[in-house]
Amino acid sequence: MAYKVSDKQLEELIHLYCRDFTALAAEGRFDPIHGRDEEINQVILILLQKGRKNAALQAPAGVGKTALCVGLAQTIVAEKVPAYLKGARVLEVDLASMAAGTSTVSEFQGRFIPLCRGIAERYRSKDHPKFILFIDEMHTIMPGCEGSSYKGLSEVMKPYLTVGDLHVIGATTLDEYRLFVGVDPAMDRRFQKVQLSVPDVAGTIKILEALRPSYEKHHQIKIEDAALELVVNLTEQHLRKRNQPDKSIVMMDAACAHHVFNKGIGGKLDIDYIYKVIGNETGIHADALKK
Repeated sequence: MAYKVSDKQLEELIHLYCRDFTALAAEGRFDPIHGRDEEINQVILILLQKGRKNAALQAPAGVGKTALCVGLAQTIVAEKVPAYLKGARVLEVDLASMAAGTSTVSEFQGRFIPLCRGIAERYRSKDHPKFILFIDEMHTIMPGCEGSSYKGLSEVMKPYLTVGDLHVIGATTLDEYRLFVGVDPAMDRRFQKVQLSVPDVAGTIKILEALRPSYEKHHQIKIEDAALELVVNLTEQHLRKRNQPDKSIVMMDAACAHHVFNKGIGGKLDIDYIYKVIGNETGIHADALKK
């Protein structure tokens, strides 16, 4: 079958403007995703549907919307999905790269349109895997999002969404969805909402436990259970404007970096560096954090 966008052209567009989560997952480039099996399964169920087969992930920043899409890619690579999604490719659209060097809206959209067209015209082909586009901060592509360099891009996608030839996963906060996406009935009815809850202390500790081997390998130090618990408890108490698990992951990584910088590799993570990095972040003296 002859396509308007050739296989070579489509792969070039993907290479230039997307991150292929599935290919990266196959290479083992991602850390394990813990605690999101239910939400991943919810997204899979949405993708399997004939009608509303697009998902809108809703959660505050730092909760793990992108991580969920990584987890979906890992699930596909592990072949733990129904036959319909076997070999599917999860592609994060890099809107910043796509917009770079363009001077007009039409020039920018001229890069996005062939990507959508190339994927859409292969949707019903048995010779190609399913493509799943992931758009982070999806509210920025809506016409009403003033100040966004990407506003109006949703209008380019609408014809393909209407005929059902695209799989899209969008991510945004609940408020931004209501303000920008929810006010557009044509877009709103194409997406099913998936709510991601902020993990509690126990859930965050389990996430860090799953990540620990990767960070121990990178920093070449041991991270004890007590250190993980301390990071989570301190970030929960003192970094209240940020969300788990991101704030705990960032602080754990920073504490490990301080340890290696000052003491070198080997040994166990010195918890004094946990107090130090959280003190630096909050402006609270490390000694005060210990009380």
